[in-house]
Amino acid sequence: MDFEPYIRDIEDFPKPGIVFKDITPLLKDSKALLKACETLCAMVKEQKIDKVVGVDSRGFIFAPLIASKLKAGFVPVRKKGKLPYKTISESYSLEYGSDTLEIHTDAIRKGEKVLVHDDVLATGGTASAVCKLVERLGGEVVQCNFLIQLTFLKGSDKLKGYDIKALLNY
Repeated sequence: MDFEPYIRDIEDFPKPGIVFKDITPLLKDSKALLKACETLCAMVKEQKIDKVVGVDSRGFIFAPLIASKLKAGFVPVRKKGKLPYKTISESYSLEYGSDTLEIHTDAIRKGEKVLVHDDVLATGGTASAVCKLVERLGGEVVQCNFLIQLTFLKGSDKLKGYDIKALLNY
């Protein structure tokens, strides 16, 4: 399926000069939504996945669906101060600022195979921080998968050594 018609460009969002890739047209179309989920799961191939980590906030849309299809658990990684239990944190830079992500200390056990999912791979700071959190807990990042990769921002440079897959590349 061609997913590109379901992605809408929003000029100057969230600030001037940024072209935001809006996935809501894909989300509101039941066939495109289902096919996108199936394709994201197929990108994992036959690898055993124990946990799917979804990144705050748009990563939460597909990660639980992927986890369910792969018979894996879902783990949310959230912005600082949003998780209720004991956490570890990792700070990172993004294309228009910096932030800190957290994960529960009991979210991933040593040796678990982990799929990291987010909607967009841009500069790679967010995904790199998530991979570091997973590895600090003893998990093994099997793949980082995304709906969209903005290749011109070279985010994959910060994810060297990881298997990176995306539905769409711009």
